[in-house]
Amino acid sequence: MSRTARVAPGGLIYHVYNHGNGRLRIFNRPEEYALFVDLLTESRQACALRLLSFCLMPTHWHLVLWPRRDGDLSAFMRRVSNTHVRRWHQMHRTTGSGHVYQGRYRSFPIQAGPPLWMVMGYVEANALRSNIVRRAEDWAWSALNLRVAGDPHGLLTDSPANLPADWTQRVNRKLEALELDDLRTSVWRGRPYGSKEWVENTARQLHLERTLRHPWRPRQRIFA
Repeated sequence: MSRTARVAPGGLIYHVYNHGNGRLRIFNRPEEYALFVDLLTESRQACALRLLSFCLMPTHWHLVLWPRRDGDLSAFMRRVSNTHVRRWHQMHRTTGSGHVYQGRYRSFPIQAGPPLWMVMGYVEANALRSNIVRRAEDWAWSALNLRVAGDPHGLLTDSPANLPADWTQRVNRKLEALELDDLRTSVWRGRPYGSKEWVENTARQLHLERTLRHPWRPRQRIFA
């Protein structure tokens, strides 16, 4: 693999996404958001997995995860998903009635460097793109808010390369339509995200060639 198609030291990085069943609002009150953040903290410590970025939205969430070993990602997500569903039903007094999530989470690998920064910025600007806040850092349930206001529990791990000094300004920058479409395609189809060479090499190594083909139907937009 060439220098332009490098993998982050310590393994691949992944964007992970899931949304509520039938557009169900997963989070309605601050306590529900806080419950999920606590769960991320517990699960990260239990699985020794690195969390680079996240954003929790009313109907969905985005995570950027950096596993240390094979199997860490699935173990982490199994713990997060199963525990959250159980606690969500307990909080709403709906135990045993219906699904919280549409299905299994979606994920795609990300190339280290500027492509990773693009994905992290996309994640952390979710509330801004949805017009919930005027500045991305004002959304309390995102990694950017922790970067600005402080991360007392050490939830976030530093990315493989230091974020640019003007990170907050970058996140608040409006993405070009093509940039946004490329990112949403990776979310929807599980397509690796990075340079053309890296994407092709990674898709081949992970048997994800199908994600590079054009779908027959236009995808349905279900996230910001």
